[in-house]
Amino acid sequence: MLEAFKSNRPEVKVIIITGYSDIKTAVEIIKRGAFDYISKPLIPDEVMAVIRKALESASPIAATPPAPGEIPSLQKKKEAADPASGFLVGESPAIREVYRRVKLVAPTDYSVILYGESGTGKEVMARTIHQYSRRQDKPFVALDCGTLSRELAGSELFGHIKGAFTGAFADRTGHFEMANGGTLFLDEVANLSYDIQASLLRVIQERCFRRIGGTREMQLDIRLIIASNENLETAYRQGKFREDLFHRFNEFSLTLPPLRERQTDIPLFVHHFLEQTNAELGKNIQGFEEEVMNIFMQYSWPGNIREMKNVIRRAVLMSASDRITRKCLPWEQLTRQDKSVAAAPRSEGTRIPAPVVLQHDNNLKEAAWRAEWETILSVLKQVKYNKSKAAQLLNIDRKTLYNKLRNLESQGLTPN
Repeated sequence: MLEAFKSNRPEVKVIIITGYSDIKTAVEIIKRGAFDYISKPLIPDEVMAVIRKALESASPIAATPPAPGEIPSLQKKKEAADPASGFLVGESPAIREVYRRVKLVAPTDYSVILYGESGTGKEVMARTIHQYSRRQDKPFVALDCGTLSRELAGSELFGHIKGAFTGAFADRTGHFEMANGGTLFLDEVANLSYDIQASLLRVIQERCFRRIGGTREMQLDIRLIIASNENLETAYRQGKFREDLFHRFNEFSLTLPPLRERQTDIPLFVHHFLEQTNAELGKNIQGFEEEVMNIFMQYSWPGNIREMKNVIRRAVLMSASDRITRKCLPWEQLTRQDKSVAAAPRSEGTRIPAPVVLQHDNNLKEAAWRAEWETILSVLKQVKYNKSKAAQLLNIDRKTLYNKLRNLESQGLTPN
């Protein structure tokens, strides 16, 4: 069923629920394209954590060419695709240099740290490294550490046995075990608690581990790729990350350039996501008005490739003609067209002009919405739209921040 489903809808995240929890089944499920699997009996918190990971994870940018002649940049797009991984690479010198280094380090077993802003494609790059490695026919397993609670982190990483703690009604295979022999990608590793970091260090040093509550030592043959949107060396100097763990990880590092530094790649990705969304929605949008392309080229793309994909998907959905017009774009692009203005430093105490108006008569409740919206937007701008950092500054958790953003946008907020 999984293979049949993935062949028809490869972009959809599939989660398998099973009553049979063993390493062979887990590895086979992941190899055949499942995002994750959950063992029965179901624990609501565990189910929600896996669903959140699936929703928040970036979809790989697969290069699926359209029929010839549909898009003027088709030949350029073919030349910009990576033949080994199938991902769209781009033409900019910055990303070409990154891929040159990828091809150097991929055949080794070095641990790799990937730095880059949110949405720059760190998981895509990790998969590319795996595809170029000697482990390419082994499992590639990804785990977003930013979504893990302190209580669930150990179980997700190392697994647990039945009865190890309250709610452990069955054995569970951890991500280390699922990835054994292949590659384990840990995204936002700096979010792991200090005690979990200590356990992680021991596993990396000794190349063996035990499930939580278990006594049997399991040997480990794994390649680690780590991702972070903050510098881990700075983090350990500030006491937020273990120095010994940083040095274990830091055998090789790569920094992925943000989209605003890849101007020549913007048209390629724009047309690529247009093709994908046309296929997804059964539409036939032919292209973009010149004004829209100018906005795209001038925009700073704080959310990088992930943001661009969402913008294009929304625009295609909103479009009532065969071309994307200005009316189809979200308000944040229309209010921040000039990237030089968006990136300019603000003097201390400068108040950001309100970018939105409410569609209802003013009252106290709406004034509270406006104040909260402006505060969140101000903090997001300060941290370049890194939602984890914004949540820390606002003294709320990241899940709460996401909920507030959804709720505020549902209140009828529209661009000026």
